[in-house]
Amino acid sequence: MKILVIYYSMYGNTFELAKTIVEGANSVEGAVVELKQVPDLIPEQVIQGNPRIKEAKDKQKDIPVASVDELRDYDAIIWGSPTRYGNMCAQMKNFIDQTGSLWTKGKLENKITGVFTSTSSIHGGQETTILTSIVPLMHLGMIIVGVPYSIPELLSTASGGTPYGPSHVAGAKSDQPITDHEAKIGFAFGKRIAEITKKFVS
Repeated sequence: MKILVIYYSMYGNTFELAKTIVEGANSVEGAVVELKQVPDLIPEQVIQGNPRIKEAKDKQKDIPVASVDELRDYDAIIWGSPTRYGNMCAQMKNFIDQTGSLWTKGKLENKITGVFTSTSSIHGGQETTILTSIVPLMHLGMIIVGVPYSIPELLSTASGGTPYGPSHVAGAKSDQPITDHEAKIGFAFGKRIAEITKKFVS
C-alpha cells in the first residue's frame, strides 16, 4: 500500500510534524510511505531575502515536489498545512484547487485521508484549519481519519493535538520544537491511517 504525506512549510514546523507522521505510517508492515511538498508560491527573491525562510527551505531542499496527477497512485494521502487566518495556506489551497480533473473522474474517491497543521499560538486556528481543510477532501470522496482519545497524549497535551488531526504550536517566533506529546500524536496518527488503509486495500 502506498501512502503520501504531502505538506507545505514556510518555517519548517509543519515539515517537522510531517516527519513524525511518516515515522508512524512506516511502522506498519507493508506501508510504502513517501513525503512530498506542494509547490511554493513565494517568489524566490523573497525567500532568499528572509534568513529564517531560507534556512527552513534549505532543510527541505531534498523533499520532492508533488504533482497533482500522481495523487491517483496512492491508497492514502495525508495533508499538512500551516494555519493562515484559521484556514489552510494558499500553497495547499492552490494545489487542491487543481484536482478538478481527478474529481470529475472519481480518482480520489475512497482513498483514506487526514489533515495536520501548525500554528503560532495554541488558539491560532488549529481546529478550524483542519476542519475547513476536510471540506474539499469530502468533495473529492475521500475517507476522513482523525485522532481517537485512546491516544493518551491527546488528553494530556498542553500544546498541539486535536481529535481532528495532529497539530503543533510553534510559538510567536515559529521556533518552538515539536513537543513529546505532539510527536506521539503525530506518530499515532500516521500509524492509524496506515493500519486503516491496510485493512481497506486488503
